[in-house]
Amino acid sequence: MNQIIFITSIMIAMNFILMTHPLSMGLMLLIQTILVSLLCGMMYYTYWFSYILFLVMIGGMLILFIYMTSLASNELFNLSINNFIITMFIFMLMLMMSYFYDNFLFLIKNFEMTSINSLMINDENAYNLIKLYNNPTMNITMMVINYLLLTLIIVVKITDISYGPLRQKN
Repeated sequence: MNQIIFITSIMIAMNFILMTHPLSMGLMLLIQTILVSLLCGMMYYTYWFSYILFLVMIGGMLILFIYMTSLASNELFNLSINNFIITMFIFMLMLMMSYFYDNFLFLIKNFEMTSINSLMINDENAYNLIKLYNNPTMNITMMVINYLLLTLIIVVKITDISYGPLRQKN
């Protein structure tokens, strides 16, 4: 499973260079984020950090999506069949190589042996997840929550519905 995710991630990174439309680049970045989050979750045996990574990237992608749709809203979106066929051929070739050769993607096959996973056996690392909302960091966490709520209220008041959007249409 890890080999398929890793090979797909490599193929998406290679296809990102061929993309010309900003929305297709955003889609490739979104798929790459999902794959990296899955790999991080499998590697650390907890999906908490990968979930936070995914949410941060989705927030940034929403801002980029709004910005790009306002700039290139009527641009045509076309796909090249030749690029798609070449990509699928390379993807299938890499999958066949990973199944027929034992030494291909050696790091991905044997990442249970890495030192990162051996550190996760300790109870100390499980305790680090709990410390986020405990007493020493509770004040900082509550301050960040209140700051984000205040910022949300201020942005809603600035863009009041009676005034319309901030960007004027011609």
